[in-house]
Amino acid sequence: MIVNIDGEFVREAAVPVTDGAFLFGDSLFETLLARGGKIRLLSDHLDRMEFSAALLDFPFDRARAETILHDVAKRLSAPSSRVRLTLTRGEFEGLSFPAAERARIVVTAIPYTEPTDQERMEGVRCVLAPNRRVNPLSHLPQMKRGNYADCLYAAAHARSLGAREALFVDERGQILEGAMTNLFVVQDGVLFTPPCGEIVLPGVMRRQVLRAAARLKIPLREKEIFLPRLYEADELFLTSALSGILPVAAVKDHPCRRGGLGLELLKEIERFCAKDGQMP
Repeated sequence: MIVNIDGEFVREAAVPVTDGAFLFGDSLFETLLARGGKIRLLSDHLDRMEFSAALLDFPFDRARAETILHDVAKRLSAPSSRVRLTLTRGEFEGLSFPAAERARIVVTAIPYTEPTDQERMEGVRCVLAPNRRVNPLSHLPQMKRGNYADCLYAAAHARSLGAREALFVDERGQILEGAMTNLFVVQDGVLFTPPCGEIVLPGVMRRQVLRAAARLKIPLREKEIFLPRLYEADELFLTSALSGILPVAAVKDHPCRRGGLGLELLKEIERFCAKDGQMP
């Protein structure tokens, strides 16, 4: 593992027990994919962190974070790596926010195995999460915060059942998103996805899919999706910055119809972003 804390590479990583990330889960983070020593979709990730930091009055030096990420990327040797950028306020004394200059930037990187072509062709299995998706700051949009227990336990539930992902369902039966992914549904040539807001996270790859759909002139609707629609859909797929686009083969052991739109969108995203210099 590569670890960089506030611009310094360290062999033995340590963060004080008084850091707000440890005490309260008060942190922001982004999980990025690096391929061939280059970080994909970096601007989109930093845009999201900058937006979240502004909402929470979180000190964030974007230029410094970007420099650290590039320095970490230079040390990567694996074909693909999982890079995590974490922002904390620093050390607390009581419940008062620390001074801005005490904020801490932590970047870690480990090798990552991307989904295989076979996985993308065969699709993955999903289950329903046993718990609810929550937002402790319900007056604000959903963000990638260190208080991540709902997604952590849902993902563990999926693994315990041999599934790739757990889908969150609210009390009305509305499908929201996965523990680590956003969800898209294709029906009658139209692309549907749950709208972002208090609960659904505006995923970086989700954003790429919306842009790609617009370029390809694919009709798209951001609207509520209920469980029965998953079983009636022509195609389902998941999106995330790490896994890209993954077709869904089954939900709760119920086989799902398969189509090719998700993989078509993935090819368009790869083509466009390579041209734009966002990914190798």
